[in-house]
Amino acid sequence: MDALELAKAALALFAIVDPVGTIPVFLATTRGFTDAQRTLAARVAAVTVFGALAGFALLGEPLLAFFGIRIASFSVAGGLLLLLLALSMVQAHVSPQRQTPEEAEEAAERDSVGVVPLGVPLLAGPGAITHVIVAASAAPGGIEYQLALFLPIALVALSVWLSFRLAPAIALRLGATGIHVVTRLMGLIIAAISIEMIASGLGKLFPGLLA
Repeated sequence: MDALELAKAALALFAIVDPVGTIPVFLATTRGFTDAQRTLAARVAAVTVFGALAGFALLGEPLLAFFGIRIASFSVAGGLLLLLLALSMVQAHVSPQRQTPEEAEEAAERDSVGVVPLGVPLLAGPGAITHVIVAASAAPGGIEYQLALFLPIALVALSVWLSFRLAPAIALRLGATGIHVVTRLMGLIIAAISIEMIASGLGKLFPGLLA
C-alpha cells in the first residue's frame, strides 16, 4: 500500500468520522465539565477511536470469514450504510446510526463519555468500521499492509483529539452554520465513497454487470 493509497484512506476515514461535525455533540455531552475533565474526555475518545478501528482493521476480515460473509457482500452492505450516513450528514443531522436519542440522553449521565457514546458509536461507528474492514481486505500482501492502515487510523484519531481539545474555540470561530457546512461537505464525499463501494461489490458479485 503506497503513500497515495494511505492518504486516500486517511481522507476518506476523516470524512466518515467527521470530528469537526461532532464538536456540538462533544460540547453537549461534556457540559459542566472542568477543563481537565474535558481534556481527559477528548483523549479517551481519540484512544477509543484508534483502538476500535485498528482492531477491526486486523480482525474484521477473519470475523467475516468465520460467518461465511464475502467481502463483496459486505462492501455492498457497507456502502448502503455509508450512503444513509451521508444523507443524514448532508442534512446536517446526527445519523441514528451514530447516536440514538436514547443514547444521547443516557450520555448526560455517564462519566466515561469519551468511550461511550463519543468514541463508540459516534466516531468509530458502523460507517468507519465498514471502511477500515473493506480497506484492509483490499490491501495486497500480508499483515504488513494491514498494519500500514494504522497510520491513517492514527492520524484520524489525532484529528479527533485536536478537534475536541479545541472544540470551544472551533465552535466559537465557525459557529453552527460553519460546522454544518463542513458536515455537508463531508457528507457529499462519503456519498461518493459509498457509491464506489456499492459498485465495486456488485461488480464482484455479478461480473456480468461490468460487461
